[in-house]
Amino acid sequence: MKFKIKTITILSVVLLLAVIPIKQILAFCGFYVAKADASLYNQASRVVVVHNDNKTVISMMNDYQGELKDFALVVPVPSILEKDQIHVGDSKIIDHLDAYSAPRLVEYFDPDPCQRYEEEDSFFDIRKKSKNSPVPSFAPVEKKDLGVKVEASYTIGEYDIQILSAKYSDGLETWLNQNGYKIPKGASEALRPYIKQKLKFFVAKVNLKSMAQGLTFLRPLQFAYESPKFMLPIRLGMLNAKGEQDLLIYMLSRDGRVETTNYRTVKLPSDLEIPEFVKNDFGTFYKSMFNEQARKENHSVVFTEYVWNMSWCDPCAAEPLSNNELQQLGVFWLADNQSQSKGWNGNPPQVMVTRLHIRYNNETFPEDLVFQETKDQTNFQGRYIIQHPWKGNPNQCSRAKEYFKQLRVREEQRAENYRMLTGLELNEIKSKMKLKEEPKEEETKWWKKIWK
Repeated sequence: MKFKIKTITILSVVLLLAVIPIKQILAFCGFYVAKADASLYNQASRVVVVHNDNKTVISMMNDYQGELKDFALVVPVPSILEKDQIHVGDSKIIDHLDAYSAPRLVEYFDPDPCQRYEEEDSFFDIRKKSKNSPVPSFAPVEKKDLGVKVEASYTIGEYDIQILSAKYSDGLETWLNQNGYKIPKGASEALRPYIKQKLKFFVAKVNLKSMAQGLTFLRPLQFAYESPKFMLPIRLGMLNAKGEQDLLIYMLSRDGRVETTNYRTVKLPSDLEIPEFVKNDFGTFYKSMFNEQARKENHSVVFTEYVWNMSWCDPCAAEPLSNNELQQLGVFWLADNQSQSKGWNGNPPQVMVTRLHIRYNNETFPEDLVFQETKDQTNFQGRYIIQHPWKGNPNQCSRAKEYFKQLRVREEQRAENYRMLTGLELNEIKSKMKLKEEPKEEETKWWKKIWK
Protein backbone atom coordinates (compact mmCIF):
# COMPACT_ATOMS: atom_id res chain seq x y z
CA MET A 1 0.00 0.00 0.00
CA LYS A 2 1.21 3.52 -0.77
CA PHE A 3 0.70 6.36 1.63
CA LYS A 4 0.39 9.98 0.55
CA ILE A 5 3.10 12.36 1.67
CA LYS A 6 2.00 15.62 3.26
CA THR A 7 5.31 17.48 3.30
CA ILE A 8 7.99 18.42 0.78
CA THR A 9 11.70 18.47 1.52
CA ILE A 10 13.53 21.79 1.68
CA LEU A 11 15.88 20.57 -1.03
CA SER A 12 13.04 19.99 -3.47
CA VAL A 13 11.65 23.45 -2.79
CA VAL A 14 14.99 25.16 -3.35
CA LEU A 15 15.68 23.39 -6.61
CA LEU A 16 12.28 24.20 -8.08
CA LEU A 17 11.76 27.68 -6.70
CA ALA A 18 13.20 29.42 -9.74
CA VAL A 19 10.83 27.83 -12.22
CA ILE A 20 7.60 26.99 -10.35
CA PRO A 21 5.30 29.38 -8.49
CA ILE A 22 4.82 28.86 -4.76
CA LYS A 23 1.17 27.88 -5.19
CA GLN A 24 2.24 24.98 -7.39
CA ILE A 25 4.85 23.75 -4.89
CA LEU A 26 2.31 23.60 -2.10
CA ALA A 27 0.06 21.44 -4.26
CA PHE A 28 2.61 18.60 -4.59
CA CYS A 29 1.80 15.15 -3.33
CA GLY A 30 4.11 12.16 -3.25
CA PHE A 31 4.23 8.49 -2.38
CA TYR A 32 6.16 6.14 -0.14
CA VAL A 33 7.90 3.64 -2.43
CA ALA A 34 10.24 1.27 -0.56
CA LYS A 35 12.02 0.70 2.75
CA ALA A 36 15.42 -0.59 3.89
CA ASP A 37 14.50 -2.95 6.73
CA ALA A 38 16.51 -5.59 8.61
CA SER A 39 16.01 -8.16 5.83
CA LEU A 40 18.74 -6.41 3.83
CA TYR A 41 21.42 -7.69 6.17
CA ASN A 42 22.41 -11.32 6.63
CA GLN A 43 22.40 -12.42 10.28
CA ALA A 44 21.77 -8.91 11.56
CA SER A 45 21.11 -8.84 15.30
CA ARG A 46 18.05 -6.92 16.47
CA VAL A 47 17.51 -5.62 19.99
CA VAL A 48 14.66 -3.52 21.40
CA VAL A 49 15.57 -1.47 24.48
CA VAL A 50 12.79 0.19 26.49
CA HIS A 51 14.17 2.64 29.05
CA ASN A 52 12.89 5.24 31.49
CA ASP A 53 14.50 6.37 34.76
CA ASN A 54 16.40 3.30 36.06
CA LYS A 55 14.05 0.75 34.52
CA THR A 56 15.02 -1.18 31.39
CA VAL A 57 13.35 -3.89 29.30
CA ILE A 58 15.41 -5.64 26.64
CA SER A 59 14.01 -7.82 23.83
CA MET A 60 16.53 -9.88 21.89
CA MET A 61 15.58 -11.26 18.48
CA ASN A 62 17.32 -14.62 18.04
CA ASP A 63 18.23 -14.97 14.37
CA TYR A 64 20.04 -18.24 15.08
CA GLN A 65 21.24 -20.53 12.30
CA GLY A 66 22.43 -24.03 13.15
CA GLU A 67 21.51 -26.96 15.37
CA LEU A 68 19.12 -25.86 18.11
CA LYS A 69 20.99 -28.03 20.62
CA ASP A 70 23.99 -25.74 20.07
CA PHE A 71 22.10 -22.51 20.77
CA ALA A 72 23.52 -20.55 23.70
CA LEU A 73 22.75 -17.02 24.85
CA VAL A 74 24.89 -15.39 27.55
CA VAL A 75 24.03 -11.82 28.59
CA PRO A 76 25.50 -9.87 31.54
CA VAL A 77 22.75 -8.38 33.74
CA PRO A 78 23.04 -6.12 36.80
CA SER A 79 21.05 -8.30 39.22
CA ILE A 80 19.45 -11.69 39.80
CA LEU A 81 16.32 -11.74 37.66
CA GLU A 82 13.19 -13.35 39.03
CA LYS A 83 10.86 -15.37 36.85
CA ASP A 84 8.29 -12.61 36.45
CA GLN A 85 11.02 -10.37 35.00
CA ILE A 86 11.58 -12.74 32.06
CA HIS A 87 9.20 -13.24 29.17
CA VAL A 88 9.05 -14.76 25.69
CA GLY A 89 7.87 -12.15 23.20
CA ASP A 90 6.31 -11.98 19.77
CA SER A 91 8.71 -11.63 16.83
CA LYS A 92 5.97 -10.06 14.68
CA ILE A 93 5.96 -6.98 16.93
CA ILE A 94 9.70 -6.50 16.45
CA ASP A 95 9.21 -6.95 12.70
CA HIS A 96 6.53 -4.25 12.85
CA LEU A 97 8.84 -1.88 14.74
CA ASP A 98 11.60 -2.55 12.24
CA ALA A 99 9.31 -1.77 9.31
CA TYR A 100 7.95 1.39 10.98
CA SER A 101 11.42 2.85 11.60
CA ALA A 102 13.17 1.65 8.43
CA PRO A 103 14.89 4.16 6.09
CA ARG A 104 12.59 4.88 3.17
CA LEU A 105 12.41 5.89 -0.46
CA VAL A 106 9.78 8.39 -1.57
CA GLU A 107 8.87 9.81 -4.94
CA TYR A 108 7.44 13.09 -6.22
CA PHE A 109 6.38 14.22 -9.69
CA ASP A 110 7.20 17.59 -11.23
CA PRO A 111 4.05 19.43 -12.34
CA ASP A 112 3.44 20.91 -15.77
CA PRO A 113 5.38 24.21 -15.69
CA CYS A 114 2.97 25.67 -18.27
CA GLN A 115 -0.11 25.16 -16.15
CA ARG A 116 -1.34 27.46 -13.38
CA TYR A 117 -2.42 25.85 -10.16
CA GLU A 118 -4.80 27.16 -7.50
CA GLU A 119 -3.98 26.67 -3.74
CA GLU A 120 -5.67 23.79 -1.99
CA ASP A 121 -1.16 -6.14 28.34
CA SER A 122 1.85 -5.35 29.60
CA PHE A 123 3.93 -8.30 30.57
CA PHE A 124 6.20 -6.05 32.58
CA ASP A 125 5.88 -4.83 36.14
CA ILE A 126 9.19 -4.00 37.80
CA ARG A 127 8.16 -4.95 41.29
CA LYS A 128 9.99 -7.92 42.63
CA LYS A 129 7.62 -10.59 43.88
CA SER A 130 9.11 -12.84 46.50
CA LYS A 131 6.26 -15.32 46.09
CA ASN A 132 7.76 -16.52 42.78
CA SER A 133 10.42 -18.89 44.01
CA PRO A 134 12.77 -20.53 41.51
CA VAL A 135 11.84 -23.92 40.12
CA PRO A 136 14.30 -26.76 40.70
CA SER A 137 17.46 -26.51 38.62
CA PHE A 138 17.45 -28.45 35.38
CA ALA A 139 21.24 -28.46 35.05
CA PRO A 140 23.86 -30.48 36.87
CA VAL A 141 25.14 -29.01 40.12
CA GLU A 142 28.05 -26.70 39.49
CA LYS A 143 31.51 -27.52 40.68
CA LYS A 144 32.41 -25.35 43.66
CA ASP A 145 36.05 -24.91 42.63
CA LEU A 146 34.93 -23.14 39.44
CA GLY A 147 33.47 -20.25 41.44
CA VAL A 148 30.09 -20.42 39.66
CA LYS A 149 26.76 -20.33 41.49
CA VAL A 150 23.32 -20.94 40.00
CA GLU A 151 21.24 -18.18 41.55
CA ALA A 152 17.97 -19.13 39.80
CA SER A 153 16.65 -21.52 37.16
CA TYR A 154 13.51 -21.25 35.04
CA THR A 155 11.89 -22.84 32.02
CA ILE A 156 10.03 -20.18 30.06
CA GLY A 157 8.48 -21.06 26.73
CA GLU A 158 11.06 -22.82 24.59
CA TYR A 159 13.99 -21.66 26.72
CA ASP A 160 15.79 -23.10 29.73
CA ILE A 161 17.17 -20.10 31.62
CA GLN A 162 19.63 -19.77 34.47
CA ILE A 163 20.94 -16.76 36.34
CA LEU A 164 24.57 -17.23 37.34
CA SER A 165 27.10 -15.47 39.50
CA ALA A 166 30.80 -16.14 39.04
CA LYS A 167 34.11 -15.40 40.73
CA TYR A 168 36.49 -16.35 37.93
CA SER A 169 36.13 -15.86 34.19
CA ASP A 170 37.97 -19.08 33.28
CA GLY A 171 35.83 -20.94 35.81
CA LEU A 172 32.66 -19.56 34.21
CA GLU A 173 33.87 -20.54 30.74
CA THR A 174 34.59 -24.09 31.96
CA TRP A 175 31.22 -24.32 33.74
CA LEU A 176 29.31 -23.22 30.63
CA ASN A 177 31.07 -25.78 28.46
CA GLN A 178 30.54 -28.57 31.02
CA ASN A 179 26.83 -27.78 31.20
CA GLY A 180 26.13 -27.91 27.50
CA TYR A 181 26.48 -24.24 26.48
CA LYS A 182 28.29 -24.10 23.17
CA ILE A 183 30.49 -21.03 23.56
CA PRO A 184 33.73 -20.26 21.70
CA LYS A 185 37.10 -21.12 23.15
CA GLY A 186 38.78 -18.22 24.89
CA ALA A 187 35.52 -16.69 26.12
CA SER A 188 37.04 -16.07 29.55
CA GLU A 189 38.80 -12.92 28.33
CA ALA A 190 35.49 -11.40 27.24
CA LEU A 191 33.76 -12.50 30.46
CA ARG A 192 36.41 -11.08 32.81
CA PRO A 193 35.33 -7.39 32.74
CA TYR A 194 31.74 -8.29 33.66
CA ILE A 195 32.87 -10.44 36.59
CA LYS A 196 35.02 -7.56 37.86
CA GLN A 197 31.88 -5.38 37.79
CA LYS A 198 30.09 -8.08 39.84
CA LEU A 199 27.42 -8.51 37.19
CA LYS A 200 25.28 -11.63 36.98
CA PHE A 201 24.86 -13.71 33.84
CA PHE A 202 21.57 -14.47 32.11
CA VAL A 203 22.14 -17.71 30.20
CA ALA A 204 19.66 -19.54 28.01
CA LYS A 205 19.51 -22.60 25.81
CA VAL A 206 16.70 -24.20 23.85
CA ASN A 207 14.40 -26.67 25.58
CA LEU A 208 14.37 -29.32 22.88
CA LYS A 209 11.20 -30.94 24.29
CA SER A 210 9.30 -27.70 23.60
CA MET A 211 10.63 -27.59 20.06
CA ALA A 212 9.62 -31.22 19.52
CA GLN A 213 6.03 -30.26 20.29
CA GLY A 214 5.75 -28.28 17.06
CA LEU A 215 7.39 -24.89 17.64
CA THR A 216 9.34 -24.14 14.46
CA PHE A 217 11.20 -20.91 15.32
CA LEU A 218 12.74 -19.16 18.30
CA ARG A 219 10.80 -16.25 19.72
CA PRO A 220 12.53 -13.18 21.20
CA LEU A 221 13.62 -13.32 24.82
CA GLN A 222 12.66 -10.35 26.99
CA PHE A 223 13.93 -9.43 30.42
CA ALA A 224 13.38 -6.45 32.69
CA TYR A 225 15.52 -5.01 35.47
CA GLU A 226 16.29 -1.91 37.48
CA SER A 227 19.77 -0.40 37.34
CA PRO A 228 21.35 3.05 37.04
CA LYS A 229 23.43 1.65 34.16
CA PHE A 230 21.92 2.35 30.75
CA MET A 231 24.00 0.11 28.52
CA LEU A 232 23.97 -2.84 26.13
CA PRO A 233 26.70 -5.51 26.29
CA ILE A 234 27.92 -6.39 22.79
CA ARG A 235 31.41 -7.84 23.31
CA LEU A 236 30.24 -11.40 23.98
CA GLY A 237 28.39 -11.36 20.68
CA MET A 238 31.68 -10.87 18.85
CA LEU A 239 33.07 -14.21 19.97
CA ASN A 240 31.13 -16.15 17.31
CA ALA A 241 31.37 -13.37 14.74
CA LYS A 242 32.81 -14.05 11.31
CA GLY A 243 33.92 -10.62 10.19
CA GLU A 244 31.88 -7.49 10.75
CA GLN A 245 28.40 -7.69 12.25
CA ASP A 246 25.33 -5.49 11.84
CA LEU A 247 23.36 -4.55 14.93
CA LEU A 248 20.01 -2.74 14.83
CA ILE A 249 18.86 -1.23 18.13
CA TYR A 250 15.36 0.15 18.56
CA MET A 251 15.33 2.46 21.59
CA LEU A 252 11.91 3.27 23.08
CA SER A 253 12.13 6.19 25.49
CA ARG A 254 9.80 8.69 27.10
CA ASP A 255 11.40 12.10 26.77
CA GLY A 256 13.60 12.21 23.69
CA ARG A 257 16.23 10.84 21.36
CA VAL A 258 18.76 8.28 22.65
CA GLU A 259 22.46 8.43 21.83
CA THR A 260 25.67 6.68 22.89
CA THR A 261 28.06 8.36 25.29
CA ASN A 262 31.23 6.35 24.62
CA TYR A 263 31.03 6.44 20.81
CA ARG A 264 30.04 9.19 18.41
CA THR A 265 26.41 9.07 17.34
CA VAL A 266 25.83 10.60 13.90
CA LYS A 267 22.82 10.88 11.63
CA LEU A 268 23.04 9.23 8.26
CA PRO A 269 22.84 11.62 5.28
CA SER A 270 19.17 12.10 4.48
CA ASP A 271 16.61 14.09 2.47
CA LEU A 272 18.67 13.99 -0.71
CA GLU A 273 17.41 13.61 -4.26
CA ILE A 274 18.82 10.56 -6.03
CA PRO A 275 18.51 9.23 -9.62
CA GLU A 276 15.34 7.53 -10.82
CA PHE A 277 17.02 4.16 -11.43
CA VAL A 278 17.30 3.62 -7.64
CA LYS A 279 13.57 2.88 -7.54
CA ASN A 280 14.17 -0.54 -9.10
CA ASP A 281 16.59 -1.65 -6.38
CA PHE A 282 16.48 0.57 -3.30
CA GLY A 283 17.89 -2.20 -1.10
CA THR A 284 21.13 -2.39 -3.07
CA PHE A 285 21.47 1.39 -3.00
CA TYR A 286 20.94 1.56 0.75
CA LYS A 287 23.47 -1.17 1.52
CA SER A 288 26.03 0.56 -0.69
CA MET A 289 25.28 3.88 0.97
CA PHE A 290 25.63 2.46 4.49
CA ASN A 291 28.88 0.68 3.54
CA GLU A 292 30.34 3.93 2.22
CA GLN A 293 29.30 6.02 5.22
CA ALA A 294 30.67 3.40 7.63
CA ARG A 295 33.94 3.36 5.68
CA LYS A 296 34.22 7.15 5.87
CA GLU A 297 33.78 6.99 9.65
CA ASN A 298 36.29 4.13 10.02
CA HIS A 299 33.44 1.87 11.22
CA SER A 300 33.60 3.37 14.70
CA VAL A 301 30.40 5.41 15.01
CA VAL A 302 26.78 4.68 15.83
CA PHE A 303 24.42 5.78 13.05
CA THR A 304 20.98 7.20 13.73
CA GLU A 305 18.47 6.05 11.09
CA TYR A 306 15.20 7.25 12.66
CA VAL A 307 13.86 9.42 15.50
CA TRP A 308 10.11 9.96 15.83
CA ASN A 309 7.17 10.06 18.22
CA MET A 310 5.43 6.71 17.89
CA SER A 311 1.99 8.32 17.62
CA TRP A 312 2.40 9.23 13.93
CA CYS A 313 4.62 9.05 10.85
CA ASP A 314 5.09 10.92 7.56
CA PRO A 315 5.66 9.19 5.21
CA CYS A 316 4.69 5.87 6.79
CA ALA A 317 6.83 2.86 5.93
CA ALA A 318 4.42 1.00 8.27
CA GLU A 319 1.66 2.09 10.62
CA PRO A 320 2.68 3.12 14.16
CA LEU A 321 2.60 0.36 16.77
CA SER A 322 -0.56 0.03 18.83
CA ASN A 323 -0.61 0.57 22.59
CA ASN A 324 -0.95 -3.17 23.05
CA GLU A 325 2.14 -3.85 20.92
CA LEU A 326 4.15 -1.21 22.78
CA GLN A 327 3.15 -2.68 26.13
CA GLN A 328 4.15 -6.16 24.97
CA LEU A 329 7.60 -4.72 24.21
CA GLY A 330 7.67 -3.46 27.80
CA VAL A 331 6.65 0.21 27.53
CA PHE A 332 5.54 0.27 31.16
CA TRP A 333 4.60 3.96 31.40
CA LEU A 334 1.64 3.62 29.01
CA ALA A 335 -1.77 3.47 30.70
CA ASP A 336 -4.03 0.65 29.54
CA ASN A 337 -6.82 3.09 28.70
CA GLN A 338 -4.63 5.63 26.92
CA SER A 339 -5.81 6.18 23.39
CA GLN A 340 -3.30 6.17 20.58
CA SER A 341 -4.22 8.93 18.23
CA LYS A 342 -2.56 9.51 14.88
CA GLY A 343 -1.41 12.93 13.95
CA TRP A 344 -1.34 15.93 16.24
CA ASN A 345 -4.95 15.81 17.49
CA GLY A 346 -5.63 14.65 21.04
CA ASN A 347 -2.93 13.54 23.46
CA PRO A 348 -0.70 11.00 21.74
CA PRO A 349 1.30 8.58 23.92
CA GLN A 350 4.78 9.85 24.71
CA VAL A 351 6.93 7.10 23.21
CA MET A 352 9.97 8.19 21.23
CA VAL A 353 11.63 5.63 18.99
CA THR A 354 15.31 5.99 18.10
CA ARG A 355 16.68 3.52 15.57
CA LEU A 356 20.45 3.02 15.83
CA HIS A 357 22.58 0.98 13.43
CA ILE A 358 26.16 -0.11 13.98
CA ARG A 359 28.57 -2.27 12.01
CA TYR A 360 31.16 -3.54 14.40
CA ASN A 361 34.00 -5.89 15.21
CA ASN A 362 36.45 -6.27 18.11
CA GLU A 363 38.70 -3.48 16.86
CA THR A 364 36.12 -0.83 16.00
CA PHE A 365 33.92 -1.35 19.08
CA PRO A 366 36.16 -2.53 21.93
CA GLU A 367 33.67 -1.36 24.59
CA ASP A 368 30.03 -2.13 25.33
CA LEU A 369 27.51 0.51 24.31
CA VAL A 370 26.58 3.10 26.94
CA PHE A 371 23.52 5.29 26.30
CA GLN A 372 21.86 8.45 27.47
CA GLU A 373 18.40 9.81 26.80
CA THR A 374 18.31 13.40 25.62
CA LYS A 375 15.50 15.97 25.64
CA ASP A 376 15.75 16.31 21.86
CA GLN A 377 12.43 15.44 20.19
CA THR A 378 13.36 16.66 16.71
CA ASN A 379 12.04 14.28 14.09
CA PHE A 380 14.56 12.60 11.80
CA GLN A 381 14.30 9.83 9.25
CA GLY A 382 16.57 8.27 6.69
CA ARG A 383 14.67 9.43 3.60
CA TYR A 384 15.78 9.43 -0.03
CA ILE A 385 13.88 11.18 -2.80
CA ILE A 386 13.11 10.43 -6.42
CA GLN A 387 11.76 13.45 -8.28
CA HIS A 388 10.28 12.37 -11.60
CA PRO A 389 10.58 14.99 -14.37
CA TRP A 390 7.72 16.42 -16.39
CA LYS A 391 7.47 14.65 -19.76
CA GLY A 392 6.15 17.57 -21.80
CA ASN A 393 7.48 19.53 -24.80
CA PRO A 394 10.25 22.13 -24.25
CA ASN A 395 8.58 24.38 -26.83
CA GLN A 396 5.19 24.29 -25.17
CA CYS A 397 5.76 27.60 -23.37
CA SER A 398 8.54 29.86 -22.20
CA ARG A 399 8.45 28.31 -18.74
CA ALA A 400 9.01 24.87 -20.24
CA LYS A 401 12.31 25.98 -21.75
CA GLU A 402 13.47 27.31 -18.39
CA TYR A 403 12.23 24.13 -16.68
CA PHE A 404 14.37 21.85 -18.87
CA LYS A 405 17.36 24.11 -18.41
CA GLN A 406 17.02 23.76 -14.63
CA LEU A 407 16.25 20.03 -14.93
CA ARG A 408 19.73 19.42 -16.33
CA VAL A 409 21.26 21.14 -13.30
CA ARG A 410 19.12 19.05 -10.96
CA GLU A 411 20.07 15.80 -12.72
CA GLU A 412 23.75 16.67 -12.31
CA GLN A 413 23.14 17.28 -8.60
CA ARG A 414 21.37 13.93 -8.22
CA ALA A 415 24.36 12.17 -9.78
CA GLU A 416 26.68 14.01 -7.37
CA ASN A 417 24.46 13.07 -4.41
CA TYR A 418 24.63 9.42 -5.42
CA ARG A 419 28.42 9.61 -5.72
CA MET A 420 28.74 11.23 -2.30
CA LEU A 421 26.43 8.65 -0.70
CA THR A 422 27.83 5.46 -2.26
CA GLY A 423 31.33 6.28 -3.52
CA LEU A 424 30.50 5.10 -7.04
CA GLU A 425 32.37 6.80 -9.90
CA LEU A 426 30.47 9.75 -11.36
CA ASN A 427 30.81 8.53 -14.97
CA GLU A 428 29.26 5.18 -14.03
CA ILE A 429 26.38 6.92 -12.30
CA LYS A 430 25.68 9.16 -15.29
CA SER A 431 25.77 6.10 -17.52
CA LYS A 432 23.12 4.44 -15.36
CA MET A 433 21.09 7.65 -15.56
CA LYS A 434 21.60 7.79 -19.34
CA LEU A 435 22.71 11.35 -18.77
CA LYS A 436 24.57 12.46 -21.87
CA GLU A 437 27.19 15.18 -21.89
CA GLU A 438 25.88 18.53 -23.13
CA PRO A 439 27.18 19.47 -26.61
CA LYS A 440 29.99 22.00 -26.50
CA GLU A 441 30.28 24.81 -29.01
CA GLU A 442 33.30 24.48 -31.28
CA GLU A 443 36.10 26.88 -30.49
CA THR A 444 36.43 27.81 -34.19
CA LYS A 445 33.02 29.46 -33.98
CA TRP A 446 33.89 31.76 -31.11
CA TRP A 447 33.30 34.79 -33.33
CA LYS A 448 29.60 33.95 -33.55
CA LYS A 449 29.23 35.33 -30.04
CA ILE A 450 30.34 38.74 -31.37
CA TRP A 451 28.51 39.00 -34.66
CA LYS A 452 25.21 37.27 -34.12
